[in-house]
Amino acid sequence: RERVLKWTQTLADEGYGALPFAEDARGVAKFIAVFESCAHFDVNLVVKMGVQFGLFGGSIFNLGAPHHHQLLDDIASLKLPGAFAMTERGHGSNVRDLETTAIYFHNSKTIEINTPSEAAHKEYIGNAARDGKMATVFAQLWVDGECHGVHAVLVPIRDDAGEPAKGVRIEDCGEKMGLNGVDNGRLWFDHVHVPASNLLSRFGQIDEEGKYFSPIASSSRRFFTMLGTLVAGRVSVSCAALAATKSGLATAIRYGAQRRQFGEEEREESPVLAYPSHQAKLMPRLAKAYALHFATRDLVEQFVNKSEKTQRELEGRAAILKAHATDFCTETLQVSRECCGGQGYLAGNLLSALKADTDVFTTFEGDNRVLRLMVAKGLLTDFKAQFSNDKMWSTARFLMKSVGREVNVTNPFTTRDEDPKHLRDAGFQREVLRYREKVLLRQVGRRLSTRIKKGMPAFEAFLECQNHLLVLADAHGERVIFDAARAACMQSAAPKILDRLIDLYALTCVRNAADWYFERGAMTPNKSKAMRHEIGVLCSEIAQRSLPLVDAFSIPEALLPPIAHRDGTVRLV
Repeated sequence: RERVLKWTQTLADEGYGALPFAEDARGVAKFIAVFESCAHFDVNLVVKMGVQFGLFGGSIFNLGAPHHHQLLDDIASLKLPGAFAMTERGHGSNVRDLETTAIYFHNSKTIEINTPSEAAHKEYIGNAARDGKMATVFAQLWVDGECHGVHAVLVPIRDDAGEPAKGVRIEDCGEKMGLNGVDNGRLWFDHVHVPASNLLSRFGQIDEEGKYFSPIASSSRRFFTMLGTLVAGRVSVSCAALAATKSGLATAIRYGAQRRQFGEEEREESPVLAYPSHQAKLMPRLAKAYALHFATRDLVEQFVNKSEKTQRELEGRAAILKAHATDFCTETLQVSRECCGGQGYLAGNLLSALKADTDVFTTFEGDNRVLRLMVAKGLLTDFKAQFSNDKMWSTARFLMKSVGREVNVTNPFTTRDEDPKHLRDAGFQREVLRYREKVLLRQVGRRLSTRIKKGMPAFEAFLECQNHLLVLADAHGERVIFDAARAACMQSAAPKILDRLIDLYALTCVRNAADWYFERGAMTPNKSKAMRHEIGVLCSEIAQRSLPLVDAFSIPEALLPPIAHRDGTVRLV
C-alpha cells in the first residue's frame, strides 16, 4: 500500500492527477490514456489513481459548484486523498435505494450524515482503510421533511492526525483476492454533522430559506443525470481491462513462438504456436482484442464529443463495452496462463498478478449482469425519454405498440453459400450479426408484452425474461464492436491483416451462436462446417503474423515478463 501510494504521488507530481479536471474533455481522454498505460505496469496503481483522481476528484468536478472546485488542486496533488463512498453492503448496484441519510437542519445550516442500519454501511471503499481524509458520500437527502433522492455530500473521515473523524467508524476490508495495494475499507456514520455547503450542489441546492431547489424538476431524471456524469469510470475500466488483456496475449503468443515441444523424429521440435489447437485458443482472442481496441477508441472519442443529446447513447455504449471488455479480460488471462503452462503459473511471469488484480473488474463500476440488463432495457425503447425515468410500465406500453405493428422478419442472408469469399465478406458478417440482434429484440419484446397483457406485473415479467435480456445485450455488444472494427478496416491506410482479424472475430461470434441460427433456419449444417473450417484457416494465417501483431500493442519490453522477452531469434516456423 505504501509503495502504491508513492507511485500515485509520482503521477500527481507529474501533473497527471489534474487531467480529469480540465474544462476541455480532451483532458479526460488524456487521463484515460494514462490509466490504460498504467495497466501494463501495475493494476493496483490503476485503481488507486482511478479512486483518487477519477472518482473522488471527478465527483467534485462533475457534481460540485465553483466553491467545491477549490479543492481540486489539493486533490490533483494528492495533498487531499479522498474516497468515493457510494456502494452499501445491503444494496450493491441499486444506488437509488441507498439507505444512508443526509438530513438538512436549517437552524444550524448543517447536514447530518447517518448510517441507519448495518446494511447501510459503505462497503469496499477505496482509500478508506488507510489514506483517505475526505469522502464523497452518497445519501438520501432530506430537506424540511421531504426526501429528494440520492445526493452527494463531502464528509471528512479522518482528522489531521490520521485518526477517524468524530462519529466516523472505519474498518479495513482486509486481504483480498488481488489489488492488495489498494486500501479498501468500510465506513459508518453516527449522526455526523457537516456544513450545508458540503452538499455537491450542481443538480440540487438548498437556498438561504432552507428550501430545496433543483434545475431538474424530475427526481428520476435528476438521479440519472447525476450518475451520467460519472460515465468516465466505465470508459476508463474498459480501456484498462483491454490493456491487461493485451499484456496477457503478448506474453502467451511470444512464449508460444519460442516454446518448442514434440515434432517429427530427428527434427527440431515444433513451436507450440504452430499447433492448430494452440492457435484456436489464442488467435480468436487476438482478433477480439483488436476489435475491442477500435471499439474502445470510438467510445473515448464519443465521450470527448458528448452532448446532452448523445448522453444516453454514450451511457449504453460505455456499459456494454465495459461488460464485454472486462469479461473478455478475465477469460483471456486464464487462457493465456494455460497456454504458458507451468511458466504461466510462476509469479515472476506476471500472469497470476494480472489475473488476480483484474478479476474484480467484472463487478466494479457496475456488475456486468446489471449493466447488460440496463443496456437491454434501453434497446427495448425508442431511445427517447420514455424509459429515462426507469419505469417499466413505460417500456411495456412501447413494447405492446411496437409488437402490434411487427411484421415477420425474413432471413436477410444466404443460408447455403459456403464459399470462403462469401464468409469473409464484410456485408455478410454485418447482416448476420444485425439479424441476430434484431430478432432477439423482437422476441424479447414479444415475451414481455405477452406476459403483461395477461396481467403479470411488469417487474415480474422482466424477471422471467432476464436471461433473454442478457443474451440480447451481448448480441448488441458484438455488433457494436464489429461495426467499430470494420470502420477502422475501411481506412485507406489500414493494413490488410486487419481485415483477416475482423473476419475471424465476426465468424467466431456467429459460430458461438450457431445453435441459435439453427433453431431459426438461418444456417445449414454445411454452412456451419464451412465457417468452422474458415475459422481454422484464419487462425493459421493470423498466427503467421501474430508476433508483429502483438508487437503493435507497443507494450514496453520492461513491462513484459521474462518469458515474453524477445532475443531477436524468435521464429514461428
